[in-house]
Amino acid sequence: MRSSVADILTESLPYIRRFYGMTIVIKYGGHAMVDARLKEDFARDITLLKFIGINPVVVHGGGPQINQVLEQMGISSKFVRGMRLTDEPTMDVVEMVLGGKVNKAIVAQINRQGGKAVGLSGKDGELIKAQKLQIVHQTNENEPPEIIDPGLVGQVTQINPGIIDTLTSQGFVPIIAPVGTGDQGETYNINADLVASQIAIALKAGRLILITDVDGIMDAESRLISTIDTTQTVQMLKADIISGGMIPKIECALEAVRNGTEKAHIINGKRRHALLLELFTDSGIGTEVIQ
Repeated sequence: MRSSVADILTESLPYIRRFYGMTIVIKYGGHAMVDARLKEDFARDITLLKFIGINPVVVHGGGPQINQVLEQMGISSKFVRGMRLTDEPTMDVVEMVLGGKVNKAIVAQINRQGGKAVGLSGKDGELIKAQKLQIVHQTNENEPPEIIDPGLVGQVTQINPGIIDTLTSQGFVPIIAPVGTGDQGETYNINADLVASQIAIALKAGRLILITDVDGIMDAESRLISTIDTTQTVQMLKADIISGGMIPKIECALEAVRNGTEKAHIINGKRRHALLLELFTDSGIGTEVIQ
C-alpha cells in the first residue's frame, strides 16, 4: 500500500513542476456540487493546488440549487435549448442563490480545509461585462428563424481580470458566481461554462477544466477519447457524434484553446479527486482538448 502511494506521488512530481505558477480556471458544476463527500474532496483539491504553487480560479454553477429555491417560492421555470428564461423575479433568485448561498458555501468549504477563498460575482470590480443574449431558434429550414427573448440571460462582452490578479497574487482563491453587468447596470445570468472559458482567455490561463457529470468526449463507439485536437473536435460536431448538452461545453473548450489556453479538459466530477487525477497522472481520467 505504501509503495503504491509513493508511486502516485512520484508520478505527480513532473506535473507539479510543470504547473507551478500556472493559472488554472476550473468550472465547478454537476454532481460534485451536491454530494457532501465530493464537495469536501473538491475543497481539499483546490486547497492543495494553491499550496503547491498553482493558482486555481473557480467559476461555479448552481442550477439544482436555483431550482429548489424557485420551487419553494412558487416561481416556475421555462427552458429553451437548455437555457433558463430569466425574468426579473427569477433573476433576483438566481443572483441570491449563486452570489450568496452557493458561492459562500464553496468559500466556507475551502477555508475549512485551510485555504483562503474569496467569493465574487461578476459585478465585483466589473469583472464580467455582459449584454442580452438573443436565441435564434429554427425548427424548419423552409421557415424564417424564431427570435426568442430569454429575458435577463446574458453573454460576455468583456472580462476585467484585475480583481482576480490582485487576489491570486495575495494567496487567495477567487470563487466566481457567473452573474454579469450590462451597460445600464442591469444584471444578467450567464452560462458558467461560457464565463469560465472567457475568464481563462482573459487570464491567459494554462488550463481550463470543465467538471461535469460525464467522463468526457466519446467516439462513435462510445469509447472515451483521452486527447483530441480542435480539428477533430469540429469534425465530430459536424457528424453529430458530439450532441446534446455536451455541445456548449465543447464550444467553450474550443474557444479557450483557440485563444491561448494550452489545453481544456472535460472530466467527470462524480469520481473522487477527479481534478487531481486529471492533472497529476499520466493517463488522466477525462478528455483533453488541444490546439
